[in-house]
Amino acid sequence: MAETKEQNLSNYKLPGNRGPRNRQTVEKAKDKKGTLRKLIHYFKAEKKRIILLMGCVIVTAVASVYAPRLQSQAIDSISESRYEDLNFYLLMMLAFYGFQSLFTLFQGRFSATLSQAIVKRMRNDLFEKIVNLPIRYLDSHPHGDIMSRMTNDIENVSNTVSQSLSSLVSGTLTLLGTVFMMFYLCPSLALLSCATVILTVTATKFLSGAMRKFYRKRQVLLGSLNSTVEEMVGGYKTVVAYSREESVIREFTATSNELTKVGIIAEILGGSMGPVMNAINNISFVIIAAFGGYFAIRGTISIGVISAFIIYAKQFGRPIDELAQIYGQIQTAIAGAERVFAIMDEPGEDKSGNKSMAQTKGCITFKDVNFSYIEGHPVLHDFNLEVSSGQKIALVGSTGSGKTTVVNLLMRFYEIDSGEILIDGTNIKDINCDDLRHNTAIVLQDTVLFADTVENNLKYSREGITDEEMEEAAAMCHCHKMIQRLPEGYKTQLAQAGYNLSQGQRQLLSIARAFLAKPKILILDEATSSVDTRTEKHIQDAMVKLMENRTSLIIAHRLSTIQDADCIVVMDQGRIVETGNHEQLLAAKGRYYDLYMTQFAGQAT
Repeated sequence: MAETKEQNLSNYKLPGNRGPRNRQTVEKAKDKKGTLRKLIHYFKAEKKRIILLMGCVIVTAVASVYAPRLQSQAIDSISESRYEDLNFYLLMMLAFYGFQSLFTLFQGRFSATLSQAIVKRMRNDLFEKIVNLPIRYLDSHPHGDIMSRMTNDIENVSNTVSQSLSSLVSGTLTLLGTVFMMFYLCPSLALLSCATVILTVTATKFLSGAMRKFYRKRQVLLGSLNSTVEEMVGGYKTVVAYSREESVIREFTATSNELTKVGIIAEILGGSMGPVMNAINNISFVIIAAFGGYFAIRGTISIGVISAFIIYAKQFGRPIDELAQIYGQIQTAIAGAERVFAIMDEPGEDKSGNKSMAQTKGCITFKDVNFSYIEGHPVLHDFNLEVSSGQKIALVGSTGSGKTTVVNLLMRFYEIDSGEILIDGTNIKDINCDDLRHNTAIVLQDTVLFADTVENNLKYSREGITDEEMEEAAAMCHCHKMIQRLPEGYKTQLAQAGYNLSQGQRQLLSIARAFLAKPKILILDEATSSVDTRTEKHIQDAMVKLMENRTSLIIAHRLSTIQDADCIVVMDQGRIVETGNHEQLLAAKGRYYDLYMTQFAGQAT
């Protein structure tokens, strides 16, 4: 059964969102504690970097909190004509601000190296897990979603570690230090200054809620717009062939207009955050100026303390705003990490088995095999088949009859529900999975080539292949001359999935690659479906020699390709309904006869 590979366009991340960080849609994890425990495991391996980073954060926070106090003392020295102390305070201010700038630089560097080190390990672990996932998992999950976890979700973790982790600790320390210094200098003025905190929290909550609503809607519209462009570009020939250009333009324009309206509102709300916070800060400055002047006249505080309070008031509002933004980022990062760990926690493919196929002859036996991709919807029913060593067996039948499923089970891509599959009398569950696949070559209906040279694609099937072996196999598969006509011959670089070749050329290369594997069992799943009749005849002639002393399973819809098979197995709805050679099955005038006459005589079945 050929599986449909879905691409989830909604998972694509769209660039270009300018503005405050809290514009990002906040996702929340279902199991925060469990996800955090797994994240901590990655942090433990980076203890040295974390210690250095936290050291820089502490020095920066202390310098930013104490420097205004030195400034107030310097101002008081001038106002009280204590000029002998002024130079000392100025030098101390210079030192503190210098340390703050220097350690802020170090902080950024350590944050970047820490995030990249953690993300590198996560990315490597995730890729290793994906490579070892069962075929069933990859077939049943959208590939776009899996790719999104490798890119977007891990990138969210990286951004949070590099930007938010140090900001969270620094903001908390700065906030606590600022509050302490304000109450230390003048408790009464500190309480009055903190009154604006209520306004800050209220404004942040209201604006953030409104912004999230419109930015979430904007992201949805951006995704829809991106999907429209993706489909139009990917299916451009179909759009032009059916003259649907105007319809596509109307659809795009409607979405674009809606996006423009939502984008304007979102930008207005986003742009209002700064002015609103500045207005609240200005209210705080007015309070400090009015009450600070009153306290100074009464002799409760000095002029220098008022100047320090003005700086502390500004420092006090900034961490609150940052912490509100960081909270959303952290929530999104934890949600992304949870999606990454969800794949990592999946059970890997069962490759158990301690027996080898070194001396195998290639006898295959299916005994009472039952299998279903989805529980309750069986695909194979009590399937029994005996394939002798060196025999050429063809599996035919209508689409969905279970032909490819037989191959999937033989390769252990899926585990059977019940029954046994034996090779030379040994259950394939007892054979090492890697050894089984090394001795079985398969050419799938959907050819897979990599963005590499033709040579490396051909040599992919087995290590140690010489150039002579490669060229000989290519010649036998009638693709040697075709390769030589390419710009750089065997060194020609293929595009992704080999799209700079025709489908027929790609299929020829995949057949040559399978032959180079020197398998004991050869599987051809519609291997000649995309080649012309003349090339197909050449491949059939080559197969006669290449299949000598090899057990071969051929899946074909084009019955002309399997007329010389030793045995043709006709399948229907997961069961074997007929077996025999070409002449026997035609004479029986059963299901195979109907299929044959449909293709060659045009009769309806």
